[in-house]
Amino acid sequence: MPELPEVETVRRGLEPVFTGAAFARVDLRRPDLRFPFPDRFAERLTGSHVLSLGRRAKYLLARLDSGDMLAMHLGMSGRFSILRPDGREDRPGEFTYDTGADPAHDHVVFSMSNGAVVRYNDARRFGYMLLLPEDEMMSHDLFRGLGAEPLGNEMSAQALAAGCARRKTTIKAALLDQRLIAGLGNIYVCEALHRASISPLRRAGVLARRNGQPGERTQPLVDAIRAVLTEAIQAGGSTLRDYRTAEGGLGYFQHAFAVYGREGLPCSREGCSGVIRRVVQSGRSSFYCPACQK
Repeated sequence: MPELPEVETVRRGLEPVFTGAAFARVDLRRPDLRFPFPDRFAERLTGSHVLSLGRRAKYLLARLDSGDMLAMHLGMSGRFSILRPDGREDRPGEFTYDTGADPAHDHVVFSMSNGAVVRYNDARRFGYMLLLPEDEMMSHDLFRGLGAEPLGNEMSAQALAAGCARRKTTIKAALLDQRLIAGLGNIYVCEALHRASISPLRRAGVLARRNGQPGERTQPLVDAIRAVLTEAIQAGGSTLRDYRTAEGGLGYFQHAFAVYGREGLPCSREGCSGVIRRVVQSGRSSFYCPACQK
């Protein structure tokens, strides 16, 4: 599934096409994706102008002048393509589970007032779209329980310590809990823990002292999370394959992985003689160096 940097890369690719333009026409080529489309979805969107295109966790959020908010989730295989008025086509995102661009899976087509045509292609149909009044969006079941944005001001050593103080789970499980940190996924948790020299097998409580204040390892982990996500966004995401941005450039952050997917290879940390190990935690692979991550 695309993680936060990939979704942010898609947002940046779509923003110039969406923001300031209106939905001149909306074509739905099936009645549902993962969930049925909202009632009168195409009718309510048509004619609305996009005021801004933002992101919350792994959701793309288009704020409309109608007072509604269009929320879009890519699921496992969802992706957008942009056909520009000059005939140039961009695909802002080539994800791990790439299924190509078979037009048979173009389920939603947005024709914009600026002449661009944006197609949503989703072979597995795990993605979905919501259309709700803006003032109701964050109280919706899918949003109200989301935790802090890892690149936002709410994400701090104090907040992370408070969220982990009484947890019995591993630190890896805690960081993947969307109620604690929104949008942080498996790849970047592995990478951030390596940078902070923390084993994914450690208990989450290591991040808080007995009085609930941050432990000595908490701020370095916050810094590592921010750094890894920022670098991945700058590189256009990590997809375990070449990643093409909306501007046509390739993202190669996956080639900078220190641990993810490197089982059996030497640790890349200077002076470390460890070998990367893979373990399964809650059905997901964790990659780490047992020598320098304690």
